[in-house]
Amino acid sequence: MQHLDPDRLVLLALSEELEDLSESDHLTQCDVCRHEMRALREVAGIGSDVQALRDLPPPPEHVWQAIEAGIARAPAPVAPVVDIRQQRARRSRPRWLTPVLAAAAAAVLAVAGTVAVDRFTGRAPAEEVTARATLTPLKTVPPNAGGDVRVLSDGQLRIDVRNLPLTTGFHEVWLLDPDDPGKMVALGNLSDQPDAVLPVPPGTDLKRYRLVDVSDEPHDGDATHSGRSLLRGTLTG
Repeated sequence: MQHLDPDRLVLLALSEELEDLSESDHLTQCDVCRHEMRALREVAGIGSDVQALRDLPPPPEHVWQAIEAGIARAPAPVAPVVDIRQQRARRSRPRWLTPVLAAAAAAVLAVAGTVAVDRFTGRAPAEEVTARATLTPLKTVPPNAGGDVRVLSDGQLRIDVRNLPLTTGFHEVWLLDPDDPGKMVALGNLSDQPDAVLPVPPGTDLKRYRLVDVSDEPHDGDATHSGRSLLRGTLTG
């Protein structure tokens, strides 16, 4: 059976041209051309997928060296013992197909592996939580209000609140001494956001100032606690 020209197969695989009726019939009947068309389309698909990965780092040099060595070692196809008429009919097929497929697959795997290693080694370490608290609403606050607090080893306090009552002022976060309510440390306000990262002043004893308080503060220029607490929770290690 006469096979399709290799260059024509490449064009069809890249969808640059449409198959005519005779080519479609041939591909339906010829296992060799159909197999090569499928392989070429796989290569084209790999190339299309890789085009979107423009911001990835280049693979290490040793990866390309391994690919080149693999291509150089690729054995030439050995012709089977067949009828001389079949051998003549089977035109010389593109020997580049197997090495190109191997190189494309190796390149994609190399890029993916490089990205995975880069993301793993560049990933920020997990945060170490040294204390946490669950904030619950006071009696005058809607019962669906609440929040969570985590104190991190780097001296920051992460707070996440929900369903706080609306205010014409602002919501501020405090650390209180439950044994001496007049003793407190102001950490900062939530700035109309449900969560915030606030620095804990160096030297603050969280075993003493272990009560987290969220208050409703007016814009009156007074830096002291307004006395209108909304949420509270006790830090535990």
